[in-house]
Amino acid sequence: MPSVQIKDVPEYTHAVLRARAAAAHQSLQEYLLSRLVDEAATPTVDEVLERAGRHRGGRLSLVAAAALVREDRDRR
Repeated sequence: MPSVQIKDVPEYTHAVLRARAAAAHQSLQEYLLSRLVDEAATPTVDEVLERAGRHRGGRLSLVAAAALVREDRDRR
């Protein structure tokens, strides 16, 4: 399995992360690994938009779809 090394971490940042790891009953390595896994599992806005852009078949323009959503919200 690959590894990652981060150098020159500011003292304050290291202290905060170490304290958060301790509060989670994890080593700093376990804590940071879980944060990295969560980060990689959460798509960015650009990734979501790129995936959505690959879908075809809709017959409404974005403007028309937004208008329908707005009308629906206004009825509530």
